[in-house]
Amino acid sequence: MNQCVNQQRQHALDDLLSRSLLALLGLAVIAFAFGYAMAGRVLSPLGRITRTARAVAGSDLSRRIELDGPDDELKELADTFDEMLDRLQRAFTAQQRFVGNASHELRTPLAINRTLLEVHLSDPQAHVDFQQLGRTLLATNERSEQLVEGLLLLARSDNQIVERKPVDLAEVASQAVDQVHAEAEAKGVKMRGERKPAVVQGNGVLLERIALNLVQNAVRYNVPEDGWVEITTDVQHGQAVLVVTNTGPVVPAYEIDNLFEPFRRLRTERTGSDKGVGLGLSIARSVARAHGGHISAQPREGGGLVMRVMLPI
Repeated sequence: MNQCVNQQRQHALDDLLSRSLLALLGLAVIAFAFGYAMAGRVLSPLGRITRTARAVAGSDLSRRIELDGPDDELKELADTFDEMLDRLQRAFTAQQRFVGNASHELRTPLAINRTLLEVHLSDPQAHVDFQQLGRTLLATNERSEQLVEGLLLLARSDNQIVERKPVDLAEVASQAVDQVHAEAEAKGVKMRGERKPAVVQGNGVLLERIALNLVQNAVRYNVPEDGWVEITTDVQHGQAVLVVTNTGPVVPAYEIDNLFEPFRRLRTERTGSDKGVGLGLSIARSVARAHGGHISAQPREGGGLVMRVMLPI
């Protein structure tokens, strides 16, 4: 009888253990599914906020979260984020409107001054002193026009490029070389370099401005004799690369960062030079950043610089 009772007790305990394990496993599965569903429901607003933030980072300021639900901390965070986006959109819209208005208001009087000066200089009976004064004022007016154009372009290029089209850097560089060819010949600077196809998605006008600014600087800040400028384009490591190398004065490595600052030049203020308005490299860097790329400079052994622009394909 004792042996039979012990066997029944052991069988009951084994059966209870197996049923308990099954029940525990079932409860674990149910708890995991319920917790996953609840976590997804709780974290879904955060995912929505993250997706909206990514869309805004891609220059789509019209996106809003517009989170529905109870007035908890997440809804308060979403509403605050929407208010911030509203203020940012108003600020960017005001900036674009200001750039457009400034473009018109600043260009018009300069264009009028240029026309009046050109008419005065075309008069053959004008006194020599007045002609010299007119040429000086015309040069000053042209410099002011370049400064205004550079500032407006710098303001526009700080934003991301929304409309992108295929642009071949080789073609852009060739156009820049053609525009600077006459100036290079006058200074005795030789232009060379192999330009391979390197197609990127971007704005052709702004990309041409990068190449033109780099080539112009390479020609203007060169050696007096036997100078050269090498312009190459290629595709390296999945990126389009534009490299402008030139002979010129020795540039210390610690002065490189100053070259990209507006109105700054090597050891001097750019505003005191007649070679440009001091915005060329600043514009080039802003345009490169707007296209998701970057520009770097390093001193060339023997003098001059190596300017490298890398843009995503």
